[in-house]
Amino acid sequence: MKKYVLAILVLVSVTSSAQLPADKIIGIWQCEDYKIEVFKSGNTYSAKLLWSKDMFEADGRTPKRDSKNPDAKLKTRSVQGITHITQLAFEDGEYVNGKLYSIQDGNTYSLKGKLKSAEELETRGYKGVPMLGKTFKWKRVK
Repeated sequence: MKKYVLAILVLVSVTSSAQLPADKIIGIWQCEDYKIEVFKSGNTYSAKLLWSKDMFEADGRTPKRDSKNPDAKLKTRSVQGITHITQLAFEDGEYVNGKLYSIQDGNTYSLKGKLKSAEELETRGYKGVPMLGKTFKWKRVK
């Protein structure tokens, strides 16, 4: 009986230490095409866009405008620094139910993600079914 209880305790200990706390997602992350800053927003997480490969006009300094936004009032705002990820909730070790606003096409996509380690984040943006989406692999910026 003691061996059985010890085995369960070891298993629970290993399983709980493998899961990273929800707030570990907070910080600056970069992938090939984007750099974002994730922050806590109430009980969920959001992210603002710090950089993207096509964020600037031809001069390389002037941020592009949000011209594809379906809201006419927002078409003239700068895309640099916009909060484009919202409502990302932490459930059962994963981030779910997020919304991703794309500056490329003005559409809003569903978003989910998972911390692979304290330094690696994987997200998937999709419309309808996750299988039809796009995966982004992020590295934490120090």
